[in-house]
Amino acid sequence: MATNTISVPSVSKVTPRRRKKSGLARQEMIEGWLFALPFILGFLIWTAYPMILSAWMSFHSWDILTPPKWNGLGNYAKLFFDDPLFWLSLGNTAFLTFWGVPIGMAAALLVALALNVKTPFTTLFRTLYFLPSQIPGVANAVLWALIFNAQFGILNQLLGRVGVPPINWLFNPVTVKPALILMGLWGVGGSMMIYLAGLQGVPQELYEAAEIDGANIWRRMRHITLPMITPVIFFSLIMGIIGSFQGGFTSVFIMTNGGPANYSMITMLYIYRQAFNYMHMGYASAFAWVLFFIILIFTGIQFKLANRWVFYETNR
Repeated sequence: MATNTISVPSVSKVTPRRRKKSGLARQEMIEGWLFALPFILGFLIWTAYPMILSAWMSFHSWDILTPPKWNGLGNYAKLFFDDPLFWLSLGNTAFLTFWGVPIGMAAALLVALALNVKTPFTTLFRTLYFLPSQIPGVANAVLWALIFNAQFGILNQLLGRVGVPPINWLFNPVTVKPALILMGLWGVGGSMMIYLAGLQGVPQELYEAAEIDGANIWRRMRHITLPMITPVIFFSLIMGIIGSFQGGFTSVFIMTNGGPANYSMITMLYIYRQAFNYMHMGYASAFAWVLFFIILIFTGIQFKLANRWVFYETNR
């Protein structure tokens, strides 16, 4: 009677190969950690540690010159119940966010649509529209301070040609925030490039099929272009909200310093004043963490609502 035999590989033949593979995997893992080490150290030293330290300081009273004193929730209680400038700065920032972000997104999308058409000078125009977004913040603020100047600013000179009297843009409570929003349109070139990349990713077959069906340019825009670039719009919205709540410090600090009468006092400028002008490090840290959770809540709401209007190609 025949018996089935199972051949077992020799241990002497398998073990060296496995050892070789194990050694190679270990070497690749070590090399991977070495390549990632600069980022890990940078994150731990410049991001994680300052965040942990600021969270610890938010429960203390500390003026840098004396040792920190435990304050519990005192800083947070003062923010919400005993500091009108806290609410005023949040209101100013919310105004700039809820008006400036949609206007900036619309302007960037319109410019991207115009520059998505192929012409002999398309590359030149794209470069010219993108360059202002690369101007340093200080130079940008100085430039627009001259443009908004009530006496010799170019904006008032242009308006004067149509009979509009001079406007004190940066020192009028009514016009200071619209002026900051108008200045923000100067830097839509960065968002424009993102929209342009999204527009160029829309399949041309969809437009050709729509033209065959008799769809005009507005129907193609509504039913093809906008739905196909909703992921880009969503990304721009999230980054715009975060940037608006966290940014704007350089422009406001140089152009108005929070004036007139705190009508341009934004959250980042107020945190800076509490920390470095008044040496209230604990109080400023508490405000920073409140701002962090506000941004987190708004971002979470946008992600929650994204399923209703953001279309991805993988969706059926």
